[in-house]
Amino acid sequence: MEQEALATHSAVTSKTGSDMTDIMVVDLESFVHVELDMENNNGISEVGNNLSGLNEALFLEEEEEDEDESGDDSGTDHFNSEKSGTRLQRSERPAGGNSNVPDTFQTSHLLFYERFRAYQDYMLGDCKPSEVKAFTADYLEKVVEPCDWLALWSTDVFDVLVEVCDVDFKDLKACVRLVLPLQCDTRGCDLTEEAMKVLLGDSGDKVPLQQLQVVYVLSGDFDQTALAVEHLRFFYDHIWRQWDEEDEDDFDYFVRCVEPRLRLYYDILEDRVPAGLVAEYQSLLQSCSQCFQKFTVLRSGLSTDSDSELDNVSMVEGLQLYDQLETLRRKLHIFENPLLRYVLGYKGNVPQQCVQSRGPRASGVKGVHVVTASCSSMQLQSLLSDRLLPLCCSEDTEIQFHRDPLSAVEVCHEGDVVIVLPGVYTVSRSIFLPDSITIEGFGLPDEVVIEKKNKGDSFVESTGANVSLSNIKFIQHDAIEGILCVRQGTVHMENCVLQCETTGVIVRNSARLTMNMCDLYGSKGAGVEIYPGSVCSLVGNGIHHCKDGILIKDFADELDVMPSITMENNVIHNNEGYGVILVKANSGEQQGVPADRSEEEPAGPADSQPGGSAALLSSSSSAQSESTEARPDSESSGTDAASSSGRKWHFSRQLSRSKEPSCSRAVQDLMQHQIFVSIQGNQFRRNGMGDFGTFFY
Repeated sequence: MEQEALATHSAVTSKTGSDMTDIMVVDLESFVHVELDMENNNGISEVGNNLSGLNEALFLEEEEEDEDESGDDSGTDHFNSEKSGTRLQRSERPAGGNSNVPDTFQTSHLLFYERFRAYQDYMLGDCKPSEVKAFTADYLEKVVEPCDWLALWSTDVFDVLVEVCDVDFKDLKACVRLVLPLQCDTRGCDLTEEAMKVLLGDSGDKVPLQQLQVVYVLSGDFDQTALAVEHLRFFYDHIWRQWDEEDEDDFDYFVRCVEPRLRLYYDILEDRVPAGLVAEYQSLLQSCSQCFQKFTVLRSGLSTDSDSELDNVSMVEGLQLYDQLETLRRKLHIFENPLLRYVLGYKGNVPQQCVQSRGPRASGVKGVHVVTASCSSMQLQSLLSDRLLPLCCSEDTEIQFHRDPLSAVEVCHEGDVVIVLPGVYTVSRSIFLPDSITIEGFGLPDEVVIEKKNKGDSFVESTGANVSLSNIKFIQHDAIEGILCVRQGTVHMENCVLQCETTGVIVRNSARLTMNMCDLYGSKGAGVEIYPGSVCSLVGNGIHHCKDGILIKDFADELDVMPSITMENNVIHNNEGYGVILVKANSGEQQGVPADRSEEEPAGPADSQPGGSAALLSSSSSAQSESTEARPDSESSGTDAASSSGRKWHFSRQLSRSKEPSCSRAVQDLMQHQIFVSIQGNQFRRNGMGDFGTFFY
């Protein structure tokens, strides 16, 4: 048997050897892809024939390896350097127009991660603020074709076809010449060849690179150039600020400025930021730009060695502008930080978005609005005996029927009552309550459901003097802002269920909320957010499975008044952060927290707290390090500078040198804080960071 086995093995080996010889011979003519089936031990299995020749495959692999090692990337999912045609889309001119200029590359629709990767990995890296221009020039020099490509010189007035002859990467400009005959599109003006030559001559035949749009070429030779110019244009249009270069080189510019601004841009683009917040941010950005321009003009006019009274006055005025500029910049950083923009920066929708009060009816008649799609005879009989007869006992009452709550609320006047029968009602717009009305569900909250699915700034927004909500379940989907915002006036809420998505209930400055026996959950922010000057009574509620249970904003502003809060018999449990968290300015005079304690216990690392929220608050608020600025020191240094003649005045950041970020730490004696009118009988269970905490900014 052993001899037979050996003979068989010898035969198989011989056959295999001859087969391998045949395969090697065939490989000289036709490449055969082979692989070992290690799992089934089936030896060598052919996968495919009739591919390219072996030598061509080997050479192709070597070329690809050389290209990978060269590191010549475009910066946005860099393309293989094989010129197999463009991978970018064409940006076509509007149909039906009389344009005589060629199409350009479509590069303005890049995704967030494409721009993020380009700036982080290729263009900016870990540069400091003063190095941004040098890093950008180095990036462009690697990927932009130095000459012989066509582009549209685009301004607000015209688009003109030009040819790029050379690129000055240090100045971020291109030397161009007109393509004749003149090809252009104009907006509101007539442009001749002679006028364009004069305009180019005045600028030295150079135009900024970000004003160029690369003409579409099918070959793919200019894909990287088009992408690089787009990254440059987008950076200086949406990321760069005039005052960035004045910053000290003590932080990573991409981490501190580029990433948060880029995220904010895409959050706004994709409708994840309320319209009111966007308007406030843009207004603040414009104010900061104007203030910086005034400051720059004043600074350039100062003499460094003059003792004149005029220069001393200008210096004092300049220091005032500088202080105003720093305040505006701190607010901008708050808006740009995704964690803090809702906590500190947002003051609510613009007033025009609030519906005006209708007041009482001219006839003096009160209205009762019944909302139902359909109801049974028993429901109608019960409704009539339990609610309608008591409400309509007088002759000055009329009853109206509606199919959805939104249509009922929109025709309500002062003093009307809306009764919602059991059912699931879907609304497509925000519900505004400008008058003192009552909305009640005729049944249990789980039976009377109002659901909002369309994206919008708010679900329910109240400005009425005395609004009542009861026995209703509100479900929020695809939300941007809170489920209920009490902007002004008073809201009484009882026996309601609030299924949130972003922030829960927001009580603005000077507004009042009474919330009894309600269940609130699911908020990605705070379940209840209380602003300064408001009055809030929370009795017998359940607040759970939110980021934080209750967030109280006790701002250190001379115009802010502390809120007045009553908390009794609430169950606050299973929240990711704190059960109750107080937001305070990081100053020496902290109410409820001794000043020496805040100085002796600086913000520690994440392991100093039992959970990850402290690390999140500290790390994600690095942009708020300016908020630790010592204002008295700035003012005293300004007085000294104004009084000393001949001292050179520099634009420098007068920040606390500790550069400490915002901190969050548990404060067990928060219950003794004077913002609480009454706090008793509450239960706190399984909150990730603890029952009480303070967030300093």
